[in-house]
Amino acid sequence: MNNNENPFKNVRVEYHILQSFPVSCLNRDDVNSPKTAQVGGVTRARVSSQCWKRQVRLALREFGIVLGSRTKLISTLIGNACKAEGATETQAKECGDLIENIFIKKAESAKKSSDKKETDKEDTAVEDTGKSDTLLFFAPAEVSLIAKKFKEKKFKPKELIIQSDAKKQAKELAEIIGKQKLENAKNLGGLDIALFGRMVAQAAELNIEAAASFSHAISTHEIANEEEFFTALDDNSTEQGSAHMGSLEFNSATYYRYISLNLGQLYSTLGSGEFIPQAIDAFTKALYIAVPSARQTTQSGASPWEYAKVFVRKGQRLQVPFEAPVKNQGGGFLEPSIEYLKNYIGKQKKLAGSLFGNIAEFDFGDDENFSIDHLVAGIQKAARVK
Repeated sequence: MNNNENPFKNVRVEYHILQSFPVSCLNRDDVNSPKTAQVGGVTRARVSSQCWKRQVRLALREFGIVLGSRTKLISTLIGNACKAEGATETQAKECGDLIENIFIKKAESAKKSSDKKETDKEDTAVEDTGKSDTLLFFAPAEVSLIAKKFKEKKFKPKELIIQSDAKKQAKELAEIIGKQKLENAKNLGGLDIALFGRMVAQAAELNIEAAASFSHAISTHEIANEEEFFTALDDNSTEQGSAHMGSLEFNSATYYRYISLNLGQLYSTLGSGEFIPQAIDAFTKALYIAVPSARQTTQSGASPWEYAKVFVRKGQRLQVPFEAPVKNQGGGFLEPSIEYLKNYIGKQKKLAGSLFGNIAEFDFGDDENFSIDHLVAGIQKAARVK
């Protein structure tokens, strides 16, 4: 596709969300403490972008989206699809194993890898063999297509993937999948891949640029993690006293979340604008309901959006840094956070002038008669770029 033909080029939806949670530990670090960050010289509560992205991705199911599979268990995934096409158990396993072995390194090579110097790459680690130890993302249509191709070869895997080198095999597979992988999927199967992207180090042809960008959610104010001491009693014990004791950390915070949805990239990946309204609907509603899952049974962090400023515009992405922490003015942190956010964006809008590229903007939370459904409809209408 010629990029100049993309009617959504440089058009993005920006979500600036404020969300307050009482006692909670939404996202834990390696010692089970709530994650934090230093911003503006003080400690802030933090929820990583990966944490919230996963919950948003899973929430897409609630709105009719068929998710792709993000897994290391590729053999099972492909094997089951082959069985659905008529393969025997043995044939299905052989086909599945061949695809899995292209990408996933085995335990022996994984041990060698762990002895080497660690890299700081978050999403992928590639062995000298060309294989990865990370999860691979496949859309339902891609899995189905691979199984059908195996069927055409009577489920003789080496007649479909001819090369013996893993990298060359990956390129063969990329050629099989081709460019039609996410197009014309009526149920938007694999929309999550279009939104969150895919990186395959072994075959760049399989890469998909993410349409959605997430910042880490950061508290707009300074926080100090607190510690709870707890005990547990044994129902059947004949002795007095607790059977178990321990402690855990928590905090409470008003978070600022920044998410950008690049409609031009989404159009490019989906191959048409036909599904853009449906994608906006599902993504916005998933953003609204998704909450990190940590300690939900004991602390139940289920707070909705308190306020959001949403833009449809063409311009440089704009994140509010909250570099100076807001202060509790006797009524909590939410109101001063809303004021800070509005003032900051208002100033940047004036400074950017015509470069701000405003198409439409929405305030969510001020008017109780303006629901999430009204917001979605407004974004869809504003994003009808001809």
